[in-house]
Amino acid sequence: MSSSAAGHDCCGGFGNIDFRKADLFVMTWLLGYVDPTEPSFVAAVLTIVFNPLFWNVVARWEQRTRKLSRAFGSPYLACYFLGSSILLLNVLRSHCFTQAMVSQPKMEGLDNHTTYFLGLVLLGGGIVFVLSSFFALGFTGTFLGDYFGILKEARVTTFPFNVLDNPMYWGSTANYLGWALMHASPTGLLLTVLVALVYVVALLYEEPFTAEIYRQKAARLHKSS
Repeated sequence: MSSSAAGHDCCGGFGNIDFRKADLFVMTWLLGYVDPTEPSFVAAVLTIVFNPLFWNVVARWEQRTRKLSRAFGSPYLACYFLGSSILLLNVLRSHCFTQAMVSQPKMEGLDNHTTYFLGLVLLGGGIVFVLSSFFALGFTGTFLGDYFGILKEARVTTFPFNVLDNPMYWGSTANYLGWALMHASPTGLLLTVLVALVYVVALLYEEPFTAEIYRQKAARLHKSS
């Protein structure tokens, strides 16, 4: 190999990769193992997409109208109701995710001890991020209390928020990825990609809206001081 060819491969190789084609190849490869018309797969897709849509629509409706708070006589009770509904929906999503995996074939290349333990590590790490986020935020902080007017005094900066932005979402994604690897399931991997994409879209709506709620709080405090 000539020195010019070697230099090209070393320093410019990644720049010559068409990542869109690589992503398309991976998705096509996964779809070779997945029947997207299978009922449990369809149910998993619907629950993955529906859940964040549900809690964002309801929370924004509550923030504009306060109808849930009035119906329950308290913003805290209304938030507990929504949070409990979200928890039940997430249990349903996880059930549908698991059923979709077990109803479709495993991938032989993933069906080994190394992949299983990698999945176990990811699952454990995801659980740590999810639970530590919950304990740092509390129930109302986790389940959209700011939309009910239940605002924190200051932004939470303790673990895991000093390690990762939105650790609840990414911990949940790690849980699904780990679960998929432990089952050697290409269906699970494909559904995990969908989970991550849905969370990314949800954050595009949630983060600016939440920031605006706290901006309005700061403006009110400034006027009253």
